[in-house]
Amino acid sequence: MATTRNAHTEWEGDLLKGSGEVTLDSSGAAHFPVTWASRAEEPQGRTSPEELIAAAHSSCFSMALANTLTQAGTPPTMITTKAAVTLQPGTGITGIHLTVEGQVPGADEAAFRAAAEDAKSNCPVSKALTGTTISLTAALS
Repeated sequence: MATTRNAHTEWEGDLLKGSGEVTLDSSGAAHFPVTWASRAEEPQGRTSPEELIAAAHSSCFSMALANTLTQAGTPPTMITTKAAVTLQPGTGITGIHLTVEGQVPGADEAAFRAAAEDAKSNCPVSKALTGTTISLTAALS
């Protein structure tokens, strides 16, 4: 069954001095202020599209990795994934680096890294971001 999730942004003003608010409509879970400065300078309590992509990617990757490990007979007890999305103003997003640590009873480093590579290639957010270089560091903790 297909699902659709929705969010919207209300923006006021021009790019450099304007500001907006991102609202997560489907869940109603949050509202986030957003500005150009939060993308290209310091966040100062505001988010950016890149941070939202990092959140989406880290959560999707974690779910995919948990599923892959479970299917291999080594369900994880904990997975911690960090996603770093790099924006070069004037160029765009130049890369994403995923760093994952897992507590996976019965799995060795090689099996964990292989599962992480599979999740990196096959989670829906990674697939949506094809064309962007995605790198990975994976280790058992």
